[in-house]
Amino acid sequence: MKRSIIDIWVGVFVAVGFAGLLFLALKVGNLASFSTAETYQVQAKFANIGGLKVRAPIKSAGVVVGRVSNVTFDNESYEAIVTFNVDAQYRFPRDTSAKILTSGLLGEQYVGLEAGGDGVMLKQGDRLRLTQSAVVLENLISQFLFNKAAEGKDTKDKDGK
Repeated sequence: MKRSIIDIWVGVFVAVGFAGLLFLALKVGNLASFSTAETYQVQAKFANIGGLKVRAPIKSAGVVVGRVSNVTFDNESYEAIVTFNVDAQYRFPRDTSAKILTSGLLGEQYVGLEAGGDGVMLKQGDRLRLTQSAVVLENLISQFLFNKAAEGKDTKDKDGK
């Protein structure tokens, strides 16, 4: 009888362990927040989305107000079209701006919304006109190095060497 009680406790422990692993996998995959709340869909065009992915958060003032639902490429303007679902409880003016930001120095990318001052609110299918693309770390580094190289070249030219 003691052996069967130990077996039951081992089984419970293993089941709890699997449930914990499943929860962590969903959390890491950004799938743990299943929502059945009503949403409305908004689009925005960006010249560069960096590493933005589907299911990335949409934040305003640090609060998650929605999720990215689709990322496509526009063959005419050569820009990325980001479609996202905003929870219906959050209303934004039509002149809201969208930026692609990064959590921390090398963290996940998300879309940040900054509300405008228009009296008309966004509705299903609207497109945000004011956007700012992602800052790509590699581009910043290469621009810095290029500027430093140009400064060194100018110093040599002034010295006459």
